[in-house]
Amino acid sequence: MQHKDAKARDLGLRIHALCYVAANLTQILVWWLFTPDLHFWPLWSMVAWGAGLVTHIWVVRSASRKLRQT
Repeated sequence: MQHKDAKARDLGLRIHALCYVAANLTQILVWWLFTPDLHFWPLWSMVAWGAGLVTHIWVVRSASRKLRQT
């Protein structure tokens, strides 16, 4: 059962990372096409969402370490 949970956590993390990359690339493209003369506004969502992604990575890795120790 623990192995299945670990796979589900890894899949969730991969999906989260893929969505992060896709959404931010889309925002960068929109910025580049429509407002390149303005400040780089995608930075704000990249930083905020990136903090959430880093937290997600940390939680998944911590859980994986705990499972290996048992």
